[in-house]
Amino acid sequence: MRAGIVTSFNSESPLEGLKVAEVADPTARENWSTVTVKAASINHHDVWSLKGVGLRESQLPMVLGTDAAGITEDGRRVVVHSVIGADGHGVGPTERRTMLSEYYPGTIAEKVAVPTANLIPIPDDMSFEVAATLPTAWLTAYALLFNGAQLRPGDSVLIQGAGGGVATAAIRLAVASGVTTFVTSRSEAKRAAAEALGATAIEPGARLPYRVDAVIETVGAATWSHSASSVRPGGIIAVAGATTGDPTRAELSRIFFQELRVQGVTMGSREDLRALVNFVQSRKIDVPIDSVYSLDELPDAVGRMLSGDHFGKIVIRMDNA
Repeated sequence: MRAGIVTSFNSESPLEGLKVAEVADPTARENWSTVTVKAASINHHDVWSLKGVGLRESQLPMVLGTDAAGITEDGRRVVVHSVIGADGHGVGPTERRTMLSEYYPGTIAEKVAVPTANLIPIPDDMSFEVAATLPTAWLTAYALLFNGAQLRPGDSVLIQGAGGGVATAAIRLAVASGVTTFVTSRSEAKRAAAEALGATAIEPGARLPYRVDAVIETVGAATWSHSASSVRPGGIIAVAGATTGDPTRAELSRIFFQELRVQGVTMGSREDLRALVNFVQSRKIDVPIDSVYSLDELPDAVGRMLSGDHFGKIVIRMDNA
């Protein structure tokens, strides 16, 4: 089968180690299923893999990808939950927690093998392209908003950094849930796109009209002080990343004086993914897709993510779709 693989690491020019090549088909094993992938999507995790973060030279070549939707061998339409080893389903009871493309081959391939328990059904009228955007960025956004930040209809939230997959998903989910939503971006075009989704967009660091119940933080050093100053006393900063690095100031004085809570979030459970699929479908939420590429165009797709110009998810449609 054909797949997008990491062949070498390059932190400065990650595309140099990316190839589309023939690899062996998945090997059958007990309690696992093989999915014919119809669509996959790109995440920052794939860029980190190309840079050598989370992988060793001895694991190369490794198939990239954590997100996919497709069809099982018995004809079911499914989306893949990419976390392996979280609770022992389909793996040994002591196996450490990983994501697809870290220890087991990933999803940017014509086929992928996963524990059968990790397959979540998708509705007949949900496209594979939309379903393939949900398991990492959208699932993280769902967990940030409703598990980490504990938001409810009528609450308010600041989402730092419009445009990326997690932030775009968080905007859509928050607005659909009746949460008043503010979002920051340096880009005028991205601020306009966020407002089209129902958010109030401001420039980075700008003062909010009032302090919000929670902040969704995936940017890190560039926005951390603004996040800490924008949340109400007793509020929550839910964190799922730091793309600009760790902040040099932890804002500990503000955190303890204001009794703020900082809650880390990593992905979400299979049940969260099931709930997310149902929520997107029942509320008829429009999932923003920035662009769709073929497998042969994978380097262009990853290049678009590296450019930072995208708004929404970047999808790979397989030739068998």
